[in-house]
Amino acid sequence: MAPGQVAEGISPGPGAAGRKVFVKTYGCQMNVYDSERMTDALVPQGFSATDSVEDADLIILNTCHIREKAAEKVYSELGRLRKLKAERAESGKQTMIGVAGCVAQAEGEEIARRAPVVDLVFGPQTYHRLPELVTRARAGESVVETEFEIEAKFRHLSTPSAAPAPAGRRGPVSAFLTVQEGCDKFCTFCVVPYTRGAEVSRDVDQIVAEAERLAARGVREVTLLGQNVNAWHGKGPDGRAWGLGELLHRLAGVEGLDRLRYTTSHPRDMDDALIAAHRDLPEVMPYLHLPVQSGSDRILKAMNRRHTRDDYFRLIDRIREGRPDLALSCDFIVGFPGETDADFRDTMDLIERVGFASAFTFKYSPRPGTPGATMDEHVPEAVMNERLQELQALVARQQKAFNQSLVGTVCDVLVEKRGRNPGQVTGRSPWLQPVQIDADESLIGEIVAVEITGREANSLFARRVSGQDDGQAHPQRVHM
Repeated sequence: MAPGQVAEGISPGPGAAGRKVFVKTYGCQMNVYDSERMTDALVPQGFSATDSVEDADLIILNTCHIREKAAEKVYSELGRLRKLKAERAESGKQTMIGVAGCVAQAEGEEIARRAPVVDLVFGPQTYHRLPELVTRARAGESVVETEFEIEAKFRHLSTPSAAPAPAGRRGPVSAFLTVQEGCDKFCTFCVVPYTRGAEVSRDVDQIVAEAERLAARGVREVTLLGQNVNAWHGKGPDGRAWGLGELLHRLAGVEGLDRLRYTTSHPRDMDDALIAAHRDLPEVMPYLHLPVQSGSDRILKAMNRRHTRDDYFRLIDRIREGRPDLALSCDFIVGFPGETDADFRDTMDLIERVGFASAFTFKYSPRPGTPGATMDEHVPEAVMNERLQELQALVARQQKAFNQSLVGTVCDVLVEKRGRNPGQVTGRSPWLQPVQIDADESLIGEIVAVEITGREANSLFARRVSGQDDGQAHPQRVHM
């Protein structure tokens, strides 16, 4: 949809032009993607994005329910926005406030009851109807929409974006692309099946069309998103269900797309075709986020993960056999109900044996409505804190060793933006670390060969390599 074009049945209404929308995004990459699509959906109503909440005529909190006390944090933010809304009203400015995402899905009418300042509440599967919801809210209706309409949402995502990159401004060179939503795994600690629904996959043609539009706008790297992305099984053009490995092969043929990533995965869905894609496709970056959560078989069973520690070891060996330079990241939960010192030691042993380039680590906190919330044998807070600190220290040592192993090697970096200092640009390594390069910003959007010259805890430093064909470097690293 071109800028200014009005969706059928939706009228911007008098005085709509020039309105501003501010979206605050919490949580995962999929929420980032959803927030961008929300802004796109509002363009036909005359909205444009703003980075200033004080200037916004519509404020949307796109929430996440994974973190501890997620709902309380939203209500706290709404208290601050209530004051802003009152201040703008004193100067004759109307402000609408919306709560979207997984907290909206979980809380629903409770948000409208506890926070009357909110004009509309909508779940993650209904934002494709945002123009209609805004129109209803402007008419004075208290809007709460939390139905699961994921197929309709996917159809909406298959229409061209309403918000191309602004004229005269370089668009992003990397982008997210949702291919799958929901989860059927029902891990006992996780709220996703209740807030995002069952697993649903987009069709191949829809995904390829969106990837082609992104490439036409200058995007060179796409990260495929899904709550359980490697469970994706979308309808292919041949009428049968494809797997993620086949999809990666198809996307590797999209002109202009040079790099492919995907997140987040489940160990049970790493099939042979997907493992082969890591081996055979240079476009698939040598980085994999593959959460294991615990190294204890007893705790994995209590979590309903439906794999064992030995399953994970064998899987990692198979993947690394085809892609020796693969870097792994992971999720770990400490203090799950009933976790003993022996269970924790099993987790530490798994980390030692596998070796991770990075990890997201959490203390267990119960989520209302999940089986874990009803489990006894709670681990004391002090014990969880001690275990988390020990685990984080081990992961930090492994991350340091991984980054150090890259110093002196040559790899390709996709340059994304200006760097920290004048004369620097920032890009991403094949293993996803930020890389600061001493180079001119004319390289933004290019893939350049660099030599890694130094490291920090979470980033690398590099210089461009003269005489090396850009985009042809073959990264190598020593194993941790």
